[in-house]
Amino acid sequence: MRNYLVLGQRISRTFSNSSRVQLQNRVPENQKIFQADNGLPVHLKGGAGDLILYRITMGITIAGSCLSVYHIFMASMPKKK
Repeated sequence: MRNYLVLGQRISRTFSNSSRVQLQNRVPENQKIFQADNGLPVHLKGGAGDLILYRITMGITIAGSCLSVYHIFMASMPKKK
């Protein structure tokens, strides 16, 4: 039983730390960016990283759709003997 108590103390010590890092609240800054009326859709207001992720997602979606149509077309044709 003593081993379990010591284990509990060791686990709690690893998660608790006396020197806590203070994080800056960046929510108001992000609200200004995303609520600005600059003509961009909300999924592109994050900058160049959002644009790259958007284009990669659209490319994968279009390629997957084309492959699906191709395989449906090939499956609908009779096989030649």
